[in-house]
Amino acid sequence: MSAVEEVLRELAPQVLGVLVRRYDQFDACEDAVQEAMLDAAVQWPEQGVPDNPRAWLITVASRRVIDHMRSEHARRRREESVAVSVPADEFVAPAPGEERPGDQDDTLTLLFLCCHPALSKPSQLALTLRAVGGLTTAQIASAFLVPEATMAQRISRAKQRVKATGAPFAMPPEAEYADRLRVVLHVLYLIFNEGYTATSGAELHRTELTSEAIRLARALHRLLPGDGEVAGLLALMLLTEARRPARTGPDRQLIPLAEQDRSLWDRRLIDEGVELVTKALSTTALGPYQVQAAIAAVHDEAATAGETDWPQILALYGVLSGLDDNPIVKLNHAVAAAMVRGPRAGLDLLESLVADDRVAGHHRLAAVRAHLLEMAGDTAAALAAYREAAGLTTSLPERRYLEDRASRLS
Repeated sequence: MSAVEEVLRELAPQVLGVLVRRYDQFDACEDAVQEAMLDAAVQWPEQGVPDNPRAWLITVASRRVIDHMRSEHARRRREESVAVSVPADEFVAPAPGEERPGDQDDTLTLLFLCCHPALSKPSQLALTLRAVGGLTTAQIASAFLVPEATMAQRISRAKQRVKATGAPFAMPPEAEYADRLRVVLHVLYLIFNEGYTATSGAELHRTELTSEAIRLARALHRLLPGDGEVAGLLALMLLTEARRPARTGPDRQLIPLAEQDRSLWDRRLIDEGVELVTKALSTTALGPYQVQAAIAAVHDEAATAGETDWPQILALYGVLSGLDDNPIVKLNHAVAAAMVRGPRAGLDLLESLVADDRVAGHHRLAAVRAHLLEMAGDTAAALAAYREAAGLTTSLPERRYLEDRASRLS
């Protein structure tokens, strides 16, 4: 990713937040931001990045919104009100060190707006991933295991619903925090996962997404320092991100956890993550993100793969299954069971997922089955499962890894 693309990725939700707060038209503002981003992607590589790229984007996008408002005869009275209330120099780039109302980062407010209770849970997740995370419709569809056309319709309806609610652009009242926060955390979790293992393309990692997810999780933790699940999610991200430097080799091939050079792991992130989850587990109500972080901590604190405390991990997955019984948890639970009780125990746990529409036909189920079959010594079945998994994934690094595993068995 180029330097310009990195800047645009970071600024997009901030600019959208500013515009939604000023003009209160989510759909029109998102369109305007996309147009401004396109202008920047064309102009900046040739003319250079402006001294204040955020102000540049706000200026260009604001003009697009105003043009849109002027084009609607029914909104002419509101246009005149905006023209009176917004000074002519409102969008002039501020001098170095100067602060103005509206210069703050509105990303968190945008997060909570996208998680408005008037939206269905799937729509909340999809809209936030699109508006704040910057994921494409195809990536979001892959994350939810639904067709791209279905996801496009869902996002469009969500934007229209936000517009119809007339919800103010402000943080929700304290009474609504819990419900919206659960969705916000899930969204950040999905953004991080897409960055850590991209669902498609030639790259395994999309560091701009993992970095943004961690940045937003840190911001949430500052906002809600006593919330155990916010701390748990941040800890999980840090403990997982710590392994990224060892996760690919010189030719960008995927290296599984058991084979990674652990001296490359980021000890600073591990120490921070362990401290966060230890404090959360001892001071707050138990939640699924805390348990996932505890599992990650057990992995990260093992000096070698052979020293991993698999019985503790298996026990933690038992707890997690009671808190968040989803197919990905079951997949990981099966691996832990195989490491403690033998591969057949893991394969038995996988049987319940064969008829689960959320994961049946997904490459991860085939890949885990292949791994456990290989552990069990069933080479022919493992080979077939590795090939099936390779054919299902749209991630080139994962496909190469799975094909390599298959070639070792053939």
